Amino acid sequence: MGVLNATPDSFYGPSRAKAYASAEEAVDRMLASHPDIIDIGGESTRPGSLYISSDEEINRVMPILKIIRRKSDIPVSIDTRKAAVAGICLEEGADIINDISAMEDDRAMADLIAEKKCYIVLMHKQGTPETMQDAPAYNNTVEEVFEYLKSRITAAEQAGIQKDRIILDPGFGFGKTLSDNLQLLYSIGKLKELCPLVLAGASRKSMIGEVLDEPVEDRLTGTLVAHTWAAIHGADIIRVHDVREHVKMKKMLIAISGQGTVYGTA
Repeated sequence: MGVLNATPDSFYGPSRAKAYASAEEAVDRMLASHPDIIDIGGESTRPGSLYISSDEEINRVMPILKIIRRKSDIPVSIDTRKAAVAGICLEEGADIINDISAMEDDRAMADLIAEKKCYIVLMHKQGTPETMQDAPAYNNTVEEVFEYLKSRITAAEQAGIQKDRIILDPGFGFGKTLSDNLQLLYSIGKLKELCPLVLAGASRKSMIGEVLDEPVEDRLTGTLVAHTWAAIHGADIIRVHDVREHVKMKKMLIAISGQGTVYGTA
């Protein structure tokens, strides 16, 4: 899942469409890197970021969505927690709604997803993007995230959303310490007990910067290691800024795992 941000302030500059001469060039570069899914975000949710209006978010996202739909039938995900934004984007051809609030911030979201029968990403976060990293705290990080996502699956099913349309995201960096993030990454396969589809998105995040003592520009190696671990241990979708490098990672993992035998056995 390649990240294409229609924001002026997302934490990794090259992911912003504004980093290119035009939105069309940004889309062309993304398509040329051969992602399986494109995720468009119109509202930054990095730590300290503020809520924006539905109208502003739509105005940011819609031009990029229309360009993609004119050029490709690739599945498109819309990173939004607002039903108004999700609704108009689904009408314009989006396939997935990626909701960092797990449909809690806008109670109309669940009915919309049930009606449209599209895919929905339910993510765990503690607090809001504005304050979530001030003092995150858990008694048992993995169990609490697991139980929260279990409750959101129940809420989704009660709203009429089929489980095979649900994707779970543990929410790396969303109200978590480094230790919390590493525990969740290590245990990501546990989420498969709840739902067939799991998403991992650690791309260039501060958890990698803290481990390696590297700025965001130099976190590609750490990102690839984290995402390789996630893919081996159960993640079905990897949300990334560096698509080309992750496509190569995927190709290698498929080649290795497709050998069909374990060394030393028949």
